[in-house]
Amino acid sequence: MSKSRSNTAKNLSKAGRYLIVVTAFLGWFFAGMHLGITSLAMGSAAKDLLQNTGLYEITSMDRDAAKLKLQQNQPTENDVESLAKSIADKRLSSASSKWFGYYVCALLFGGAAGGLVFGRLGDRYGRVKGMTAAICCYSGMSLLAYFTQSPWQLLLARFVVCMGVGGMWPNGVALMSEAWANVSRPLLAGIIGAAANVGIFVVGSIGKYVREVSIDDWRWVMLMGGAPIALGLIVPLIVPESPRWLSQKNNKDPDNKTKQISTSDIFFSGMLPVTLVGILLATVPLFGSWGSSNWAVKWAEDVGSDGLKAQVIMWRSLPGIVGSFLGGWIASLIGRRRSYFLNSLICLASAQCMFWFSSPTEPSIFLVWTAVLGFFSGIFFGWLPLFLPELFVTRVRSVGAGVCFNFGRIITAITVFITAGLIAYFDNDFRQIGLITSLIYLCGAIGILLMPKGVEGKIKD
Repeated sequence: MSKSRSNTAKNLSKAGRYLIVVTAFLGWFFAGMHLGITSLAMGSAAKDLLQNTGLYEITSMDRDAAKLKLQQNQPTENDVESLAKSIADKRLSSASSKWFGYYVCALLFGGAAGGLVFGRLGDRYGRVKGMTAAICCYSGMSLLAYFTQSPWQLLLARFVVCMGVGGMWPNGVALMSEAWANVSRPLLAGIIGAAANVGIFVVGSIGKYVREVSIDDWRWVMLMGGAPIALGLIVPLIVPESPRWLSQKNNKDPDNKTKQISTSDIFFSGMLPVTLVGILLATVPLFGSWGSSNWAVKWAEDVGSDGLKAQVIMWRSLPGIVGSFLGGWIASLIGRRRSYFLNSLICLASAQCMFWFSSPTEPSIFLVWTAVLGFFSGIFFGWLPLFLPELFVTRVRSVGAGVCFNFGRIITAITVFITAGLIAYFDNDFRQIGLITSLIYLCGAIGILLMPKGVEGKIKD
């Protein structure tokens, strides 16, 4: 360890380290609330904003179709109007499912873009500055999203919101990884892994017990998502910078030129295989959560109720908190490779059982399988904060972890976009969609075998 690094480390007090943990937890907790907002509110928001277009009102073609179906039963005017409304509602439901998929894509594409932008900002100007900018981005834009009047306006607003969400992860993970000794990292990985699920659970609980999110009443969650701007304003004033980052910044070459950081660095030379495997391993849990099991929320909304929709989020995220918290410990106890492999197979079996043998029409069974899948899929999000920083040296750690996690978002978003476009083909059959998309976990079991040996278990300088 260099003299500069030793002196820098001594300047970071124990209180400063705990402050870093609390701030990173809160930043990712509030980011998790926006993940929960996507699941809870975007379906209702889509229906409301689509209704505002007037394209999904009952038309003469709907009435003609209703008369044709009822012609053998001597229908009354009320019968025709009721069936016509049912036809229009089904058309709206199908269109809202497609837009729900688009809003999930906005989350994933925005998160990927934010991970790259704010991750690079964190590597170049400091983890704390990157984290501050990310928090202000997702909270400030959420306040503006309250005023949107069309599906496209909300799509753009949510994209920018989720840029901030994506930017929070690499900076928070890098800051915590660099501020604490290796012996503490499994615990810290569990803490930050659980933070997002705590935020999701809080949003689901509010939607269930405080104020339901419906077609007529969803905008209030945008205001709730804007509240963390207060945290963003105080972070740069009270949170100490990463000692490793400061040491790297002060460690200049003989020509007194600080090494420039480039995203492309992790795609060249010996880093490319490691980066590609990191992207694959990050893609599987992201796709499993947002491209597969998340359709259960929309399924519950369409078949069940707004209350059941909130329950699904709660039953999925509460076990996910426990799974995320234990993920880092499990990886340390039985090994990164083995834990990922076994968890992929368990998630595959759980997802297949949920979509094969349960339905929102039988809420008790459906919620139990949701909880089982929520626990095991949550383990991945305690595993990733422990493992991804181990792949990269300090100079590119934030951008490297961000690229892996957020390229996973890009791949997932592309698939969700395609799935959203095929909603009509599947005739809103969420069971079939879930059975197909959950096969991604099989790819995870295979992909972990490609992980280079000797890269895990330590933070490199």
